[in-house]
Amino acid sequence: MFKTDGSLTEGRDFKEISLWSNVSTEEWNDWHWQLRNRITDVEELSEVIDLTSEEEENISNSLNELRMAITPYFAALMDPSDRSCPIRRRAVPTGMELEKKPEDILDPLHEDEDSPVPGITHRYPDRILFLITDQCGMYCRHCTRRRQAGETDQPMPREIIDKGIEYVRKSPEVRDVLLSGGDPLTVSNDRLEYVLDKLYEIPHVEMLRIGSNVPVVLPQRITPELLDLLGRYQPLYINTHFNHPKEITEASKEACEKLADGGFVLGNQSVLLKGVNDSPIVMKKLVQDLLRMRVRPYYIYQCDLSKGLSHFRTSVGKGIEIMENLRGYTSGLAVPTYIVDTPGGGGKVPVTPNYVVSRSDRRVVLRNYEGVLISYTEPGDEEEGYEETPGEEELREQFPNLVNEEGPSPLLRGDRLVVEPEDLERHQREG
Repeated sequence: MFKTDGSLTEGRDFKEISLWSNVSTEEWNDWHWQLRNRITDVEELSEVIDLTSEEEENISNSLNELRMAITPYFAALMDPSDRSCPIRRRAVPTGMELEKKPEDILDPLHEDEDSPVPGITHRYPDRILFLITDQCGMYCRHCTRRRQAGETDQPMPREIIDKGIEYVRKSPEVRDVLLSGGDPLTVSNDRLEYVLDKLYEIPHVEMLRIGSNVPVVLPQRITPELLDLLGRYQPLYINTHFNHPKEITEASKEACEKLADGGFVLGNQSVLLKGVNDSPIVMKKLVQDLLRMRVRPYYIYQCDLSKGLSHFRTSVGKGIEIMENLRGYTSGLAVPTYIVDTPGGGGKVPVTPNYVVSRSDRRVVLRNYEGVLISYTEPGDEEEGYEETPGEEELREQFPNLVNEEGPSPLLRGDRLVVEPEDLERHQREG
């Protein structure tokens, strides 16, 4: 929460909240204590924020869809009386989660269908998603993986982890492993080290990534011991999940700065949420504040079609409007990619405003962020044609996995005239 002078504040003093009045500062700053003492029921929650009897009933009913678990740290940031508080909307269930729409899907991204072994989703050619726990520091109410998040509130069993590691070992095309869950940083250091060490020793794994909400909801987890552990497995990239400027506090800023000082490249993935951050002003404030603490805005996700999330979903047009108000109006480093993770396992599709207005044989008319139209001259016929870049043939032979024979690449090289799906319907017809 940046004040007008750029400083941060911390929400309420936890000792002023009856639930934690006898808690010591040492306990409060212990991530194990924070995790053990998450708010999981209505009775505890009512000691932190104001709830009507109707809200209490709706919360209890919603817990049948996705459990509630809010770290004391994050709960203390909630406005106790403002029901539109973005911290509260992220953390506290409402009756709207019980409303199902025809377009809602249990597993909208088809992660389960693209899972060759439990815990692994292998959709893209050279990278996989590896779920090592279903526990989170806090269960966000907009969670796309709500069908399984918090199901056991525990790390994955060792046999599941080992099967996932063995799958990676037997898949030489995999060069990039993303650890997720749940939240990988909620597991113990020993368990995390086991997973990282096994993956790191696989020759074809070039990089590891961690998707974690810990800097947002459990910043106490970023300890010297954790930093030392993670530092042994470079290159390791960490993406976190700030949705609103009010989630940026002294504690979360310090956690991110510790990670950055430790040599980790930090990115942020926000979800576009109606009534939370679907505003060009709010999103601009967020991305600028993120850069100030060395976190690169990476993605803005369109809210997925998971069951019970219709009240959070905005139009894609709203996302495009936000992007129009970022590009050119703030640093390019602060401009994330707006993504629709398409239903049915189609994968991530970037959505941008249309800056190409028109084309002819030699000219492209472009529109800039101000609405100015500019002509760009393309090469003439005598300059066109594919020429192999020096050193490319050697790389093609040495690293055949770099050659993309799908999509438009063979067409652009002139190697093929048409690229068609193998099961193209019109080819199946009898002539």
